[in-house]
Amino acid sequence: METRETSDGPEGPQGLICASFNQDTTSLSVGTKAGYRLFSVTSVEKMDCIHEGAECPDVYIVERLFSSSLVVVVSLSMPRRMNVYHFKKGTEICNYSYSNNILSVRLNRQRLVVCLEESVYIHNIKDMKLLKTLLNTPSNPTGLCALSVNHGNSYLAYPGSATVGEIIVYDANNLSTMTMIPAHDSPLAALTFNASGTKLASASERGTVIRVFTIPEGQRLFEFRRGMKRYVSISSLSFSADAQFLCASSNTETVHIFKLEVHSPSREEESPTWSAYVGKMFSAASTYLPTQVSDMMHQDRAFATVRLNMFGLKNVCALATVQKLPRLLVASSDGHLYIYNVDPQDGGECVLVRKHRLFETGEEPVEPEEEAESEEGLPQPPNQSYAATVALSSTPPSSSALTGYSEDGGAQKGDVIPEHEFAEAPVCLDDENEFPPVSNQSN
Repeated sequence: METRETSDGPEGPQGLICASFNQDTTSLSVGTKAGYRLFSVTSVEKMDCIHEGAECPDVYIVERLFSSSLVVVVSLSMPRRMNVYHFKKGTEICNYSYSNNILSVRLNRQRLVVCLEESVYIHNIKDMKLLKTLLNTPSNPTGLCALSVNHGNSYLAYPGSATVGEIIVYDANNLSTMTMIPAHDSPLAALTFNASGTKLASASERGTVIRVFTIPEGQRLFEFRRGMKRYVSISSLSFSADAQFLCASSNTETVHIFKLEVHSPSREEESPTWSAYVGKMFSAASTYLPTQVSDMMHQDRAFATVRLNMFGLKNVCALATVQKLPRLLVASSDGHLYIYNVDPQDGGECVLVRKHRLFETGEEPVEPEEEAESEEGLPQPPNQSYAATVALSSTPPSSSALTGYSEDGGAQKGDVIPEHEFAEAPVCLDDENEFPPVSNQSN
């Protein structure tokens, strides 16, 4: 899923300014002082640089549309202008200028959304025409918004208030407001949809509670507590592709992974335990206790965690299936992509299996003592995670799987779809052989 992080300035390695994963977490885009880079993240062992663009410097927004050749770029030198490029051809498809600085851009197969501090612009992605302008939206200084990526819907979520955590859910296909969700008491800090657009996760500026709601109804499904010791700034939220897990990263050294599971009451009936009995007592008590107290009783802790070897650096996280196994990807403003194995059965501490540089060639192998440490600070034996165990016991991956994603084949790969093809069938961009649904027109 698409997530973005932006550093506070060009102090990172070689001027790393921003990073974002594309909609299906198959590639990573980074903005730098020199331009932008697109990487494949479909292999653990190798991370190919798909493209390096130098059309404009100081890129602070770069978003790729799935595995197509369409990429949207915004530069610090011209923060009010959005440039849409066909990077395989090295041509500009179009550009748009806005009344104020562009704070974020979101893409799916139907819509392109541009968020300013007090307005939102919705474009039709096949021809880039402006369909709707939402003016005088509540002050949104970080450009916080989320766009669902499922082919059948285009739900847009953005803050409905500058003082409390209200979420407006807008239908960007039918251009109508769907619902308002009173999600948090304090202003919003993070939003993300699951892949099908049926769930929305949110966090507030306090960063202690993460909630998941049904879409489009807006009913609360889950509530997870990240911690109570301190307020933190949550920088990214991301669902796994099957929406069974949700990860959250912040300015602390810990990434939390929560499991979205509903505990069946029938199991408790079959094998009653003391904890189940106490749980039932709490549930009964919650019907007459104050809301804040009863909410606390229904919050779950993290299913799995990652301890980063950094503190205070901005990062963006995503859950992905890489080479058929569940992984957590963390792109950090220290100039690296970290890949962790995730145990989907038992959770616990995730194991670091690869560390890639975003600016130099090659990867940094993980030494055994770097993979994991116990609470006492002692190294854990390598290859003890669920994913590593499965990988060792299964058939070795083919050479094509190890080399990862490539866009070298096919003379027509990356071409723009001709206008007359739009009426024949919906555009699908599920794999790298598909083309961006835009007409080659400039504004």
